[in-house]
Amino acid sequence: MARPRQRLGNLPAEPTSFVGRRRELAEIRKKLATARLVSLVGPGGVGKTRLGLRIASDLGRGFADGAWLVELAEVRDGELVTNAVLEALDLRDQSASKPLQILLSDLQNRQLLLLVDNCEHLLGSVAPLVTEILGAAPRLTVIATSREPLQVPGEHVVPIPPLDVPPENGAEPLAHLRQNEAVMLFSERAGAASGTFELTGSNQAAIVALCRRLDGLPLAIELAAVRTRALSVGQILDRLTDRFALLTGGGRAALPRHQTLRTTIDWSYDLLTPAEQILFRRLCVFAARFSLEDVESVCTSNEVPATAVLDVLSALVDKSLVIKEDVRGLACYRLHETMREYAQIKLREAEEEDLLQERCVEYYRTICLRSADQARYRLLEWLPWAELQIDNIRAVLQQCLARGDSSRGLDIAASMKYYWITHGTTEGLRWLDPLLASGEASPLTLVRAYYLRGWLSLLQADPAAARPWIARAVATARATGQPAPLSESLSIAATVENLAGEPEAARRYLEEAEAITPGLDDFPATIELMESRAIQAIFEGDLETARAASLEGVRLSREAGDLYQLEAMLINLGMVGMMSGDFPSANSQFSEALQVARTIDNRLAQSYGLAAAGWYAANTRQARAAAQLLGAAEALGTQTGADMMGPSIPLLAQAKESAIGALGASKFEAEFTAGKRMGRDAAVRLALGESEPADIATERLEAGPLAKREAEVARLVAAGLSNKEIGARLLVSETTVATHIRAIMNKLGFNSRAQIAGWMASSNR
Repeated sequence: MARPRQRLGNLPAEPTSFVGRRRELAEIRKKLATARLVSLVGPGGVGKTRLGLRIASDLGRGFADGAWLVELAEVRDGELVTNAVLEALDLRDQSASKPLQILLSDLQNRQLLLLVDNCEHLLGSVAPLVTEILGAAPRLTVIATSREPLQVPGEHVVPIPPLDVPPENGAEPLAHLRQNEAVMLFSERAGAASGTFELTGSNQAAIVALCRRLDGLPLAIELAAVRTRALSVGQILDRLTDRFALLTGGGRAALPRHQTLRTTIDWSYDLLTPAEQILFRRLCVFAARFSLEDVESVCTSNEVPATAVLDVLSALVDKSLVIKEDVRGLACYRLHETMREYAQIKLREAEEEDLLQERCVEYYRTICLRSADQARYRLLEWLPWAELQIDNIRAVLQQCLARGDSSRGLDIAASMKYYWITHGTTEGLRWLDPLLASGEASPLTLVRAYYLRGWLSLLQADPAAARPWIARAVATARATGQPAPLSESLSIAATVENLAGEPEAARRYLEEAEAITPGLDDFPATIELMESRAIQAIFEGDLETARAASLEGVRLSREAGDLYQLEAMLINLGMVGMMSGDFPSANSQFSEALQVARTIDNRLAQSYGLAAAGWYAANTRQARAAAQLLGAAEALGTQTGADMMGPSIPLLAQAKESAIGALGASKFEAEFTAGKRMGRDAAVRLALGESEPADIATERLEAGPLAKREAEVARLVAAGLSNKEIGARLLVSETTVATHIRAIMNKLGFNSRAQIAGWMASSNR
């Protein structure tokens, strides 16, 4: 049986329910056949996002690296657009390279479709970025959704109008009416809301009139349809007609479409209870998704106490004013961007904007500080929370900068340490530097912030930049009588000096740390000392001391549940084995470190683990695996902006030369390239010696008898698609598809499509 094709990219597994749009879909397909940038342009509420998701889902299979969604509605700072694209593409900023460098390096050899959604408020940042990535990545195609064009070279604009509405007389046969896009949407949403709704001869005139009154605007139609739970279509039409008549002086003059949508939202808002109105307008304080706990902590009032929040929030979801989503098993909520804009207007009218912003800042400061000391022991819970909340935290940090509130801003930024070191070293610097410029914070927060600022520079392989920040951490901890933070700062200072090539200075820092740490009974100080002692010994070539310090660090980390530090100590042990030529020990330690890195999704450590696995394979006569693993390590290093450092560099170079000697240059290059194309998860499984997954077989297929495009065609033949369907999927002509199929048959010695399908199935491709 053929293996189901893996869904590439990050589009929703089941895109939002979609109705109609046949004309627009055809136009977009036509544009994408010749253009690399297509912008879907239209006012809010016309369904640009839904249309973009549909076309990306349909066409994504025709791109070797799939279709990817970049959601910008929740990004408020233009400087973070590149970071948003990195996150959407599952890349990480964990080392020296800037986010844009990481992005360009990754995209230049990939064939993918990028859907950049809700660009209108960030055009000044989105337009130059799209121009740059299209120039650097010749096989990249971009679909953008916005209220206005990006206005960049090569852009093809597709205006997105409202849905088609039926003729005014409403006398069309029901069968025809059911095919009308606006009527289809109203009927679908009304059915979902009431459970029993159906288009009939008795209500067709009212439905037609309502869809026409709402100008075919999808969002307005959905808001009206949900009211069928309590009102008939005729009643909804009467109430909306009265509302519109007020705006046109009682006449029949048409309103601009944006006013139609605003009026429909006004009508829906006015039908809410006072408690629902209060909660709805207050939800806009969140920049992104939010949880029930967030709402209970920030948005309550005398009318909506915390105990009533769930019921009121559920009522807003039922009325289609709030969207509910499941994220990793947690119920989360968000506002459609048009609804957020409307809620912000209502919040200002109620003079509650300052109150809610202040509550939001204090809420995130409190929960960040609460987690600051415990995050390292709960990374498996804390990192998913941080990923969910990061856009809200970014918005709060931006508010702190705008208000000059550096004290609370530093409390938050310094508490997000493990997010910055695993997801965004450059972004961490972006927040810390302006907040630290004032120097206003508690002594404890200042030491944490200075320490973190130096650590991030160290991760960027810049010990010279790290040195003054760590020196400030040492001086502040010493001056304010904080012995445990002083010990941590002294230990990392020794590491900084070793990497800067100053062994004497490193030794002095380490000796002072060793003098004060034993009496503290403090895990962070003790484990940092073990780390520094191991690194010092590795630089001095004292492998026994390095082994002893690392073993003690492994023991302490396991007991404490500190997975990040456990991973680091295991890497140190692996380095000792590598340097001493103890292949089994090195492989065992690196393998466990790689397992931990996979568990907490530390990409930087995974790239080191893959490189170490390649080194081990090269030294144990597994040249083909070595080439693939070294290629996978290089690719993952590119995706995190990382390079190998320290004593491993010459050892990895030797491993590469060994694999080339065993395979020959051309065969090595083919396997190395196959490794670079291998998915990260597949590469980690290969490195750990787990059962070979099917996606590795697929990657080898592409490096085997068939070229990459031929392999794609073969998979689609096996799926039963015709030449015409394959051409539409891959955006090529039927003639080109036929040429590929002939080439496949010639290479494999086949004479029928059935043989191609059988070969794919038997090979589990």
